Amino acid sequence: MSSLSRREFLEDSAIAAMLAGAGLLGGRAHAAQDPQPQPATKGDVNSRIRVACIGVNGQGKTHVNAYSRNHEKYNCEVAVICDCDEAVVAGPMKTAEQQQGKAPQYVKDLRRVMDDKSIDVVTIATPNHWHSLAAIWAMQAGKDVYCEKPVSHNVSEGRRMVEAARFYKRICQTGTQSRSNPGLRDAIALVHSGKLGKLQISRGLCYKSRPSIGKVSGPQEPPKTMDYDLWCGPAPLKPPMRNTQHGTVHYDWHWFWDYGGGDISNQGIHEMDKARWGLQKDHMPLSVVSAGGRFGYVDSGETPNTMMTVFDYGDALLVFEVRGLPTYALRNAKVGNVFECENGYVVCPDYLSGIAFDKDGKEITRFRATGDHHGNFIKAVRSRNIADLNADIQEGHLSSALCHLANISYRLGEPQPFGKTNFAGDGAAAAETLTRLEKHLKNNKVELEKAELRVGRKLKINGDTETFANDKQADALLTRQYRKGFEVPAKIV
Repeated sequence: MSSLSRREFLEDSAIAAMLAGAGLLGGRAHAAQDPQPQPATKGDVNSRIRVACIGVNGQGKTHVNAYSRNHEKYNCEVAVICDCDEAVVAGPMKTAEQQQGKAPQYVKDLRRVMDDKSIDVVTIATPNHWHSLAAIWAMQAGKDVYCEKPVSHNVSEGRRMVEAARFYKRICQTGTQSRSNPGLRDAIALVHSGKLGKLQISRGLCYKSRPSIGKVSGPQEPPKTMDYDLWCGPAPLKPPMRNTQHGTVHYDWHWFWDYGGGDISNQGIHEMDKARWGLQKDHMPLSVVSAGGRFGYVDSGETPNTMMTVFDYGDALLVFEVRGLPTYALRNAKVGNVFECENGYVVCPDYLSGIAFDKDGKEITRFRATGDHHGNFIKAVRSRNIADLNADIQEGHLSSALCHLANISYRLGEPQPFGKTNFAGDGAAAAETLTRLEKHLKNNKVELEKAELRVGRKLKINGDTETFANDKQADALLTRQYRKGFEVPAKIV
C-alpha cells in the first residue's frame, strides 16, 4: 500500500485518537395521516410491561439483558423466553432471573407467545426469514414489537410490516440502535445542516472479515434439540447444507439466500441505514446496480463476501461496499460511514461517533456519545406516539429494502472477467470503488486474471409501487413462496 498523504494522515490520526478516547415516516405513509396507536394491552400506560423475547441465541441475549437489567427503570419484566432450540435458553433464562429476581417462562413455539394475552411487548431476534411474519403475528395479537435488523427477508415483507403497524395501531421499533446514540445523531445533524455543503456521496462500509464456513458434502442433520420445521417457518423445509454444530448452526444461515442476505443485510444494514439517514431520503432510489462475488475460498456459502452497490437518488449517490476478506480501511473506517460533501466530509467509524473534516483533511469537530435504544422503545410504548420512536418500522423497511435491492441486482447478474467489466461505465464513483475493490482482492492473493466478477443488472425502480420498471424477473424476487401456515400476507386489511 502506498504511503499516506498528509490528508490521509490527518484523518487517520484524528479518528484513531477519538476511538482510543473513548422520525421520518415518509414514503406512502405520512405522519399527519397515521392513526395514533391504541393503548397498551392492559390499557394502563403506567402498568408493568410484560416482555417476551423471541430468539435468544445471538442478539436476543442483548434483549434479555436490556429488559431484565432495566426492569425497574423501564417498569417491565422478561416474562417469556422463546426459542425453537431448547439448548440455547439456559443462559438467557439465568440472566433474566438473576437481574430481575424472577424467572421467566420458557416457550418453544412462538405461536404460543402470540396466544398469550398477558404479553404486552415482543422482541424478535430470530433469523431474518422469520422477522416479518413474527412481527406481523405479534401486532395482529395486539402486541408492540421491537424487531431486529433487517426487519424483513424481502422488500414486500417490510412494507407489510409498516402496513400492519399502522392498521393495528402498534408501536414497532427497528433494532438499528445507532439512531438512539447522541454522538451519531449529532454527526448526522451536521451533515444535514449544510455547513459542509451539499452531500454528494453517502458511503456505507461493511469491511468485516468472514472466514470460510467450510464445505459440506451433502445435507446435514439439524440439532436434535431444535424444532427444525419451526426454525424453517416461512422458508422451504429442506435439510441444511452447512455445518450444523452448535456455534455455527445459529449463525451461518446468514450466508444462504433462503434465510439471510449476506453481510450487506447482516452487519451492513446498520451502515446502510446511516447512509440513507445522511441523505434524508424517505423513498426508494431511482436505480440500483451491484457487482461482487465470493472470493478467497470455496465453501458452502451462497451470498457474496465481496460486493459493491451504487444507488442513484438523482441528486446524490449512496455507494455501499462489503468486504469479507482482510482489508485496509477507507479514511480509517471499516465498519462505518463516510459522508462526502462539497466542502468537507464526515467519517463515522462506529455506532457512536463522527468526526468532521474540511476538504484538506483538517479536523473541524467530533462527536461521541451512546444512548438507550430499548429505552426509547419503551418510552414510545407508554406514550403511544410513533413520533417518539428513533427507528420506526418505516425507517427499518426502507433501509432493509436497500439491502434486498442490492442483492436482487447481484443475483440477476452475469459473471464477467476482471478488466473487461462494464460496471465502471456507471460513473466515476463506481469506477473508483471498483478500482479499490480490485486492489483489495489482489492484496488477498486473488488472481484476478483467473477470477470473474458477477456484474449485476442495473434496475430502475418505481418508488410509488416499490417495484421495478418493466422487469418481471426482478419483481419476482421482491417476495417469495411461503410454506402453508407461514404465509406473510400480501396485503394487510
